[in-house]
Amino acid sequence: MRSGRPRIYPRTLVPPPSVSTRRTPVSERVPVREDLAAVQPYGAPQVDAPVRLNTNETPYPPPPSFVANLRERIGTLDLHRYPDREHGMLRAALAHRFGLGYDRVWAANGSNEILAQLHQAYGGPGRTVLGTRPGFAALPTIARTTATAHAELPLDDAYRVDVDTAVEAVTAHRPHLVCLARPNNPTGVSVALEVVRALHDASEALIVLDEAYAEFAADDALPLLGELPRLVITRTFSKAFRLAGVRLGYLLGPEWVVDDLHKVRLPYHLDAMTQTAGVVACELADEVTGHIGAIVAERERLAGRLRQLPGVTVSPSDANFLLVHVAADGVFDGLLARGVLVRDFSSAPGLQGCVRITVGTAEECDAAVAALADLLGSELPEG
Repeated sequence: MRSGRPRIYPRTLVPPPSVSTRRTPVSERVPVREDLAAVQPYGAPQVDAPVRLNTNETPYPPPPSFVANLRERIGTLDLHRYPDREHGMLRAALAHRFGLGYDRVWAANGSNEILAQLHQAYGGPGRTVLGTRPGFAALPTIARTTATAHAELPLDDAYRVDVDTAVEAVTAHRPHLVCLARPNNPTGVSVALEVVRALHDASEALIVLDEAYAEFAADDALPLLGELPRLVITRTFSKAFRLAGVRLGYLLGPEWVVDDLHKVRLPYHLDAMTQTAGVVACELADEVTGHIGAIVAERERLAGRLRQLPGVTVSPSDANFLLVHVAADGVFDGLLARGVLVRDFSSAPGLQGCVRITVGTAEECDAAVAALADLLGSELPEG
């Protein structure tokens, strides 16, 4: 665990003399698009706390074999040349891993960039994307910045989607895109595969499943790729592959989707070092993802301890985090004052009173339980 008191980033910096700190008067600014004027940038607060459990990173670094292999490969790169525009070696490695054709694989700077590219290609003015509420907070922002209307598919009290509600939503909104996180973020609950089929068959939309946390779940949607012609799956190297600092995501889907993404991607959008990291991670996948079982076991242990605390409800999770409802005020600030940083959703629609806790090491999770017990004036639970 980190030591010291919580600290807000960025740290105080002294600009060089050549950098002006004069604040630009409103009259001298070019006005941003009217539909973006009130937008708040996406992102969790960056706070340096002893225990950071707010961004769903894995607590374990990549294995030494990965680091050594990557260091050797990077040393051979011609960094004075542009990277492979088609990121061919990476796509081939991913295609081999999933048993798909090369032309059915795409990659970009995190799955977020792929989601943005999909909105650029299939969204835009006069088009609609359907997403869940609650759901991944970045999706409405991506929709807004691409001038795509965003419609909401409500979840029930257990944060699930039933087939009838799904069919009603696509019938009412007639979306061009349906974007669902599976497992959902921040609830941790997976959309049932029969709901995915119903959304596909009741609409003409491209169905996008963001499976950023699929490796921690009991099942995934990969078998549906051969069944549903308008389905794509996006995934990331940030979670199960322990490479959040690399920013690499990928898509699996039909060839025509990959063809269309070529039309909106920026030139040389994926740098050579990132491509190399992805190739090495695929080659050493068993070693790099070898911590998944430990994370799932710790998730269940943490959930069991939290459920022993008075006024605490923990939603079942298929991801590497837990959505926790606490019948008390000031939970986020109270935990932070005790050195534990979590993600605050207590004022979000449908998530009142909730915080999201990333599954960290056993030591970090025990610190979170102890902090919450102290905040609630409760005895430390067993486990």
